[in-house]
Parts: sequence; C-alpha cells; structure tokens
Amino acid sequence: MDLVIRDVRVIDGSGAPSHPADVGLSNGRIEKIRHPGEPPLTARRTLDAHGLALSPGFIDMHAHSDLALLRDPDHSAKAAQGVTLEVLGQDGLSYAPVDDRTLGEVRRAITGWNGDGSDIDFDWRSVGEYLDRLDRGIAVNAAYLIPQGTVRMYAVGWDDRPATPQQLDRMRELVAQSMEEGAVGMSSGLTYTPGMYATDSELTELCRVVARYDGYYCPHHRSYGAGALGAYEEMVRLTQDAGCALHLAHATMNFGVNKGRAPELLGLLDDALAAGADISLDTYPYTPGCTTLVAMLPSWASEGGPEAILTRLRDDDTAERIRHHMEVVGADGCHGVPIEWDTIEISGVSDPGLAGCVGKTVAEAAAQRGEAPWTTARRLLVNDRLGSTILQHVGHEENVRAIMRHPVHTGGSDGILQGYKPHPRAYGTFPQYLGRYARELGIMSLEETVAHLTSRPAARLRLPDRGLVREGYRADLVLFDPDTVAAGSTFESPRTLPVGIPYVLIDGKFVIEDGRRTDVLAGRSVRRTPGTR
Repeated sequence: MDLVIRDVRVIDGSGAPSHPADVGLSNGRIEKIRHPGEPPLTARRTLDAHGLALSPGFIDMHAHSDLALLRDPDHSAKAAQGVTLEVLGQDGLSYAPVDDRTLGEVRRAITGWNGDGSDIDFDWRSVGEYLDRLDRGIAVNAAYLIPQGTVRMYAVGWDDRPATPQQLDRMRELVAQSMEEGAVGMSSGLTYTPGMYATDSELTELCRVVARYDGYYCPHHRSYGAGALGAYEEMVRLTQDAGCALHLAHATMNFGVNKGRAPELLGLLDDALAAGADISLDTYPYTPGCTTLVAMLPSWASEGGPEAILTRLRDDDTAERIRHHMEVVGADGCHGVPIEWDTIEISGVSDPGLAGCVGKTVAEAAAQRGEAPWTTARRLLVNDRLGSTILQHVGHEENVRAIMRHPVHTGGSDGILQGYKPHPRAYGTFPQYLGRYARELGIMSLEETVAHLTSRPAARLRLPDRGLVREGYRADLVLFDPDTVAAGSTFESPRTLPVGIPYVLIDGKFVIEDGRRTDVLAGRSVRRTPGTR
C-alpha cells in the first residue's frame, strides 16, 4: 500500500455515526479499512491522524472556476477548503460549446465572473475539447454543465424572441453533442441574457435531451425575489414534463418579500418529491448574494449583448427608462423587486482606476459624490464596461438555516474568485458549514453535514465511486480537525484561507499537506457516466 492513515475518526459521508479506523490507500483508491482490534495495515508511508476526522473530499456543486482552474495552478481558494471536485458551467454562461463569435461575446458577458480571459489560450470550442484541456492537470477535479445561455447565444444570438424550429434543432444538437462529450447536465441563468429569453417549451425540449443521457437540469431560475415560489414551481413542472432530474442552484429565498418563507419552498419540494420527482438543491452558508452589476438591469436593456447595453446606458432618455424600471417598477434582473442601492456593495471592478469604489455600497459612493445612486451606478457600468461585480445584501438567516437542513440539500459555494473584494463564500463555504453551522450552532450533526457535502452531491452527479469512505472508492479525501475547523475568510478579508484542514488528497496524492498547498496537480475532468440515450 502507498499510505496508511492511522487512528483517524472516519466520517464516511453516509450520515452514519463516525468511527475510529485505519485507512489504507493504494493506486489512488481506498484499498483497506481496518477497525480497532483487527490486524494492522502496513504501507510505504504512515500518517498518524489522531485527533483528526477523515471524510470524502467535498464537492462544490456550484462553482465559477471555469477559467481560474486554468489560470491559477495553486487554486488554494478551493483546495484548502477540502474541495476535491467542482461543478463548472453554471448559471447558463460559460465557454463551451462556442464558435469564434460566441466565445468573444461570452467573454465580454461574464468578465465580472472570470475576468476577460486575456491571459487564457482559448484552444477549445467544444465541451469535449474544454474537458481535454482540464485533463492536462488542474488543482482539483471538475465536472461541467452545458450552459444553456451560451447555447442560445450560439444558435439564436442575443434577440428576445422565440427560437425558430431550425434554431431549436441546432440547440438540441449542441446539447446532445455536449452530453456525449462528457457534460453531466445543463445549467440556465434565467435572470441573465440571453438565456432568460428562452420560453418554457424551449427549455423543456432541451431538458428532454439532457434526460436521455441521464443528466440533470440546474437552473438559476427566473426569480429569487417577488416571484420566487412561482419560479421554483415553474422549474419543478418543466422538468417533470421533460422527465429530467432537477437540481436547484443556490436555492434560497431573498429580499424582504420572502423573509421567513423558506417553509413554503420546502413544502413545495416535499410535495414534488412525494410524487416521485428527482430533485436536489445547493446553497451557500451566507446571507448576501454575489453577481455582476449589469445583471441588475431589466432584460430589455440587455437585448443585443454588451455593446447594445453600453449604447443604451450612454443615451440619457434610455438610461432614464432603465432607472425607472429598476427603482420603481422592479426589474426582472433584480428579481422583480425595486432595487435598494444601500444593499448593493461594489465588490470588484475590471478597471483598476475604479478601485476606490470597492467596498462601498452604491448609495455610499453616490453620497460621497453628492449625486443620485443611479447616476453613480450608470457611470460605473459605462466606465468599467460592465465588468463590475457586486454583493447583494438581501438574504435572511432563518431561510438559510431552514433550507440547509433539507434531506436533498448539498453545498455549493457560488464562488466568484474575480474582483478586489470577492464574497467570502469563495474561500470559506465548506469550513463555514463544518465550523459555524455544525460545531458552533448545531444546525446539523457533523456526520449529517459531511453527507450534504459529499455523498449527496456524488449521487446527483451519478458518480459510483466517490462521495463515501469505502473500500474501492477513489482516494479523494479530507482530513480536518473537528474542534478547530473554521472559515478564515470574512467580508473584510475575503481571501483568508481556512484553518483546521491540514490534509487534502486527490487520487491518493497530497494536494494540501501539513496545511500547505503542494505542487501536485492531480485534478482531472469528471465526465458523465454513460447512461441511457
């Protein structure tokens, strides 16, 4: 054997009580588990893990590391948390499948999420080629969702109109090809253009294709605010019609209209589950959200793509229409709720000359200039060419706690690593679950919390040999101290690494050793397990 982890508390990912054991690894897999009183294991190396817990590696079901994994071989933001697998291609916008035109457009559209990509060699166009690029060696493993907005951009463009039959056929072809090449499902960003222009019937047709390959649909649905419950119902109904599994992205209830309403969401899901629906969800253990400032605009202002948006913002009359829609009517980009500028904190800018805005709410920045908040927001959008990211302080702690307890819940960071002041969830989600919510608050037991972060997401991804500490399973593992594990990241210092996670292994190789990142790049793409067609 290559390694024996001796005298460790095994939290196996199933939710069952922990137990002491020695765990032997060989050739990237768990070869033997020995309990007290059984013959000891021997190996080339022994690690004394007394006082530590051993669990499966954590699976980040909602990650925005699509370019970060290529840009930053270290990737300690996730590796140091114990994340051994990230699910990319989220919110309907990513970098495959594309042609040359679509690639340029999507790079502009999500600069605030991932940077403009000027430091990346985009030597892929298909999903398979992107996954092949990951296979050259990355910090942690990665699975990929087909981004429905990018697919629509490719086949239809940026127009707010129904797809023609020919365009729908082309989208079906792109989804089928991408599933063949290893995607695990499809995502949507239904408050982001151009994906939000898709009708339910169009989405249903694409989900039928995903279902043929035993994949799942992961929508950022049409509202987390004024129409949240209706938006959740829409996704449940749509996937039931398509016969497709459903995984609800960052499934929370935000804004004042939804304070205390998590039980209504959970009741909706329980009814659907009882009727046989295949549903799961992910959340992050924080109340603020994070996105781009341009995402707050009404969808009509975003039709045509980034250059069309900038043209509208530069026109005074059109800009006034946008302001009225956002501040009075409630833009669909802001989930149907009139925007409250004192909840919108600027967290990142693309232009370093605008860094003085970071850390201030739009209302605070406007007050310093003696102008209306929309004037400040408009100037920032134009001068930063739509690249600004924001924190949106509109969540409710009681909703966060209620939803994380649900049996189909999994963990997802929704971590945007770009910007001067990113959301601390990017660096802290998984130790935050273990330290604050399990140990300090007792919201769930440690064993149950680990199950939410390991076996449950592995089951959603249809991974037959991950997510549990079992003989024969892959040796993607985390060793952490249950008494000290905690997120180091805060809103003031969001890039501080966690404490209490001294060892992380991927494929049986140490990615984190003695609390420090090694130079090992053991991550690879994790592709769809072949299923029915």
